[in-house]
Amino acid sequence: MIHHTSNVQSNNIGKDTNIWQFCVVLPNAKIGENCNICSHCFIENDVVIGDNVTIKCGVYIWDGTIIEDNVFIGQNATFCNDRYPKSRNKNWVLEPVIIKRGASIGANATILPGITIGENAKIGAGAIVTRDVEPNETVIGITKRRK
Repeated sequence: MIHHTSNVQSNNIGKDTNIWQFCVVLPNAKIGENCNICSHCFIENDVVIGDNVTIKCGVYIWDGTIIEDNVFIGQNATFCNDRYPKSRNKNWVLEPVIIKRGASIGANATILPGITIGENAKIGAGAIVTRDVEPNETVIGITKRRK
C-alpha cells in the first residue's frame, strides 16, 4: 500500500510494503518486502532497505545507507553521510551507514557518517553514535571512539 499523499518515484518496492502519508522515495531507492515506512519519511536514491524493516515517522535515509532485514528505526532517528557538511560543497565525501540485520535504533538517536551498526545491536533513544557498534552491543548516551 502506498498512501495517495506520498511521492514514491521508485519501482523497487517489495510486496506487502506499506508507505504512509507524506513520504518521498526517490527513483533508485530499493525497499524490500513487508516493510512499514511511516509518515513524513524521506528515502534518497542510493539507499537499500531489506525485508521486514520498520521506519517510524520523521526519519530521513540518505544516499549510501544500507539497512538489512528485520531492522527497527524509531521516530526522528537521524542519519548523516557527510562528516564535514558545507553548503554547495561539490567535493564532499559520502561516508555510508550500514545497519546490520536485526538492529534496533531508538527514537532521536543520531548515527554519524561511516558507521556500521552490528547485527542485533540496540541503540538507545537519544544516543549519539560516533563509532561502529559491535553485534549484540547495546549503546546508550554518547559512544566513545575505541583506541
